[in-house]
Amino acid sequence: MGSTGKRLFRYAMLYKKPIFAALGFMLIAVCVELLGPLIAQRMIDNNIMGIEKKWHVEASESRYGVEYEGVRYKREDHFSGDETKGEVARVLQMEGKNYFLRGDLAFDGKRSVTDGTLTVTAEDGTAAVYPVTPLTSEELYRFYKPELPGLLTLAAAYLGLLAVAAVFTYFQRLLLQKSANRIVQRMREDVFAHTQRLPVQYFDNLPAGKVVSRITNDTEAVRELFVAVLTNFFAGAVYMVAIFGALFMLEPWLAALALPIVPILAVWIVVYRKFAGRYNEVIRNKLSDINAMINESILGMPIIQAFRRSKRTMEEFEEHNKEFYKYQNKLLNLNSLTSHNLVNVVRNALFIVVIWLFWGDWLGSIVTVGVLYAFIDYMNRMFQPIVGIVNQLANLETARVSAERVFRLLDEPGTDVATGALPRYKGEVRFEDVTFAYKNDDYVLKNISFEARQGETVALVGHTGSGKSSILNLLFRFYDIEKGSIKVDGTDVRDIPKQLLRQHMGIVLQDPYLFTGTIASNVSLDNPAITRDKVVQALKDVGAYDMFMNLPGGIDEPVLEKGSTLSAGQRQLISFARALAYDPAILILDEATASIDTETEAIIQQALDVLKQGRTTFVIAHRLSTIRQADQILVLDRGEIVERGNHETLMQHGGKYYAMYQLQQGGAPVLSA
Repeated sequence: MGSTGKRLFRYAMLYKKPIFAALGFMLIAVCVELLGPLIAQRMIDNNIMGIEKKWHVEASESRYGVEYEGVRYKREDHFSGDETKGEVARVLQMEGKNYFLRGDLAFDGKRSVTDGTLTVTAEDGTAAVYPVTPLTSEELYRFYKPELPGLLTLAAAYLGLLAVAAVFTYFQRLLLQKSANRIVQRMREDVFAHTQRLPVQYFDNLPAGKVVSRITNDTEAVRELFVAVLTNFFAGAVYMVAIFGALFMLEPWLAALALPIVPILAVWIVVYRKFAGRYNEVIRNKLSDINAMINESILGMPIIQAFRRSKRTMEEFEEHNKEFYKYQNKLLNLNSLTSHNLVNVVRNALFIVVIWLFWGDWLGSIVTVGVLYAFIDYMNRMFQPIVGIVNQLANLETARVSAERVFRLLDEPGTDVATGALPRYKGEVRFEDVTFAYKNDDYVLKNISFEARQGETVALVGHTGSGKSSILNLLFRFYDIEKGSIKVDGTDVRDIPKQLLRQHMGIVLQDPYLFTGTIASNVSLDNPAITRDKVVQALKDVGAYDMFMNLPGGIDEPVLEKGSTLSAGQRQLISFARALAYDPAILILDEATASIDTETEAIIQQALDVLKQGRTTFVIAHRLSTIRQADQILVLDRGEIVERGNHETLMQHGGKYYAMYQLQQGGAPVLSA
């Protein structure tokens, strides 16, 4: 995962204490749990199969002694060092029955009993016969009875260990889940905060749905990395190390047989990641495309339905969805091929080899039944986390690809949010030989120079694409210029942090954006510095207060997303009041009256006469009648200022402004010679 892994590790280290505590709890739980097979092996070999060990006649009665036919016998491993051992006897198990033999076997081998006679045949064909007596169930129970207290103690210890492991596992999962949630919370906050620092042009080329997908879907996939993938991989590693250690202590030959599992698993992971990484990259990109299209379709639903584009939109969505489905199936096939079924095949093949060697006497001479049981138990316990690792490979690759997409967004150059405050400037603006292009050398502004003094109203007019909005985008530093300079109160705007520069600027767009909330919250934008009184005053200044007070909720009337329940004029008035509530030194009206009815426009015009006092105002307007009172009118054509002056001066000049004005008034334009 390279640098992506390092950055994820740095995020994890922010909450290292709970994560390390969780991994510590997991380590304890695994170690405690792995004592189980050793206890089981002891129960089988000592307490259950131990009945076949040698029994001796005991000299005095003891708690391990067993009476049979008037003689007391005790198993040899229960004799103390100074006790005298009497004659030997054996309890033998054959063909589901148990027999008592006075004396010992000369050698062991294949056993058979006929008419009370035991025949033992060695591998070389040597045979020996012994007289034996069948044991009844009651007699057999006597030989087992001394082992019951130890058997029950070990069983209780086994259950106790399971309970301890369960407690530690619970706290491990709880801590890891909480840590993962906090990591993703922090990551989402970082990504969202970074989107606030990104320049406006970044969003020109990236649909909103794709940004949403990175903040939500991709970070959620990363959460699975810390919850499921980390748990399974760490637990699997601990299990494998601990189990191999236990196997080497138990029986080195069995451990050697299990060792090939490690390289097989390593190759398995490498091959899987090679293919899964490719598929996941396409899947995450397609998911972003789907989110982007859904977002665009919802926002543009009126246009889609009005122009009967629903069918074509559905076809485009189906194309994206089919591609997404195609690669999901490819990944599904890969997961099915390399899933736990393949793990089970490897495990069962190993079991067959071990059992064949055991019953073929290759291992029978060195491996007891209890050891064989412990080995199988350990293998089952080891293959369980291996299955977990294999099943989490898909999540690992998804998380890796998602993390790369998140970090790619975080690596986009942005501007740090400036702290503090900038004293309110006068609002004197000067453009000096400004030349600007959005792309390469396709200049939209060429050698723009003008000066706006404090309190002046400057109007920008011209045909669509002439560069009017570009001038204001540069003033707001949504984009930065390559040539020339822009100064506010004599200071180059590039020397002022963007947030502080905009602190004393207000803007009203042609299509105002309203947020979910209330009318009042959309004016103040929940800025604590904008009091309720300021909100009311701003609405009164634009002449909208009485209009909104007639609504059921007054200025606390709920506003849905984008203000869909309000008229275009009402939305524009809220946007206008929002700009005024912040008391800007520079006010920008970007075709603010273009979509407003005549009555509402008259209200705004009345407010403007009062508000422009002491405030520099820039107006972009297609309705030339609204800018007759402007102190300075700049006429733009193809990125250049071709005329400048006030209304009377430009009308007398008889140039482009005169022609546009006459055309809007309904008269034929009369151009001067």
